[in-house]
Amino acid sequence: MNKELIYLDHAAATPVSESVMRAMAPYFSEKFFNPSSAYIKGVEVRRDYEAAKDEIARTIGAKSDELVMTAGATESINLAFSAINNFDDGEILVGKFEHHSVLAAADRSGSVQKINITKKGMIDLEDLRSKISPQTVLVSVMIANNETGAIQPLASVAEIIRAERLRRLENDETRPIYLHSDASQGVGQVDVHVSRLGVDMLTINAGKIYGPKQTGLLWVSKDVRLQAQIVGGGQERNLRSGTENVPSVIGFARAMKLAEKHRKSENERLKNLKTDFIKILKSNFSETELVSVADSKKQLNSHITISFPGVDAERIIFMLETQNVMVSTGSACAANKHTRSQTLAAMGLGDEVINGSLRISLGKLSTAENTRRAAEIISQTIRDEINRLRGSH
Repeated sequence: MNKELIYLDHAAATPVSESVMRAMAPYFSEKFFNPSSAYIKGVEVRRDYEAAKDEIARTIGAKSDELVMTAGATESINLAFSAINNFDDGEILVGKFEHHSVLAAADRSGSVQKINITKKGMIDLEDLRSKISPQTVLVSVMIANNETGAIQPLASVAEIIRAERLRRLENDETRPIYLHSDASQGVGQVDVHVSRLGVDMLTINAGKIYGPKQTGLLWVSKDVRLQAQIVGGGQERNLRSGTENVPSVIGFARAMKLAEKHRKSENERLKNLKTDFIKILKSNFSETELVSVADSKKQLNSHITISFPGVDAERIIFMLETQNVMVSTGSACAANKHTRSQTLAAMGLGDEVINGSLRISLGKLSTAENTRRAAEIISQTIRDEINRLRGSH
């Protein structure tokens, strides 16, 4: 019996790092003051808060006054989609594989078309190009998919948006078109410098990079007009009222700095762990028993998305949990609701492959030893289940 907890679901949540907790700690006690207060203690906390925003902004190649701090990626996404509210007949384009928060915000905000994805889980650029119309105001394509880890060709998406802007300019059309990207899964593994991405808005989630949960941001280009979703005291450029969450923003800044500092070395470490993990699995199953869902060459090094067709993945998850191994099926937010993966379905995969799919996401809690041990436990558990199913027929 495996006694050690082996956590392989870093795409769902990450533990707050000790360095981040140390940075946050003073702001729960001796530096608890409201940053809007006029006395010196409040002013000092305001300076620390603004310095933290400066640190975050530098990490993504932005200015701090372009950031809106929020209570997580979902709020950031909802704020981004308020850009459509300035237009009565505005249209939205989103990828079929977007996180549920993006799809829900799009459905609520206006007329929506969904962009197809390829069999390898990449945004279909030709379908995007064909669906842009003069009424399109907002396009949202994630930087990397939360289920498959597929890294999207965002620069190519941005080029299509720029071409449409030029067409509108040449035809004296005044309606803007914006590109938003949800980078919740990308920070610490891919480049999130906003000018190189070519986006107009970018969502980042601290809870995915060993920072505090319920903490996020929306980077907004100065050309974009948004409508506040939470009104009150006018904080965050009048776009997100409420007393600033100083401890969490301090922690967010530390988490962003560490993620960027260790991006190269951590990517290499995760790549090696992933290679060894897959090698063990492939040695235990035939090509018909084990199906690789995503293209590993264009996938986050943290993600391993595999399927065992004919096996019930949800049953496997519970079986693994009894052995202290934590994995997921697709998006954790959707898996708990027992909903079918819209990403894998959009990739054209059959029901047997979808129902047998596991998402394994490596991270800082992953070591060579526990990753190897997990691969062995998963292999044996699934082999036992395959044998059980064969014996029942």
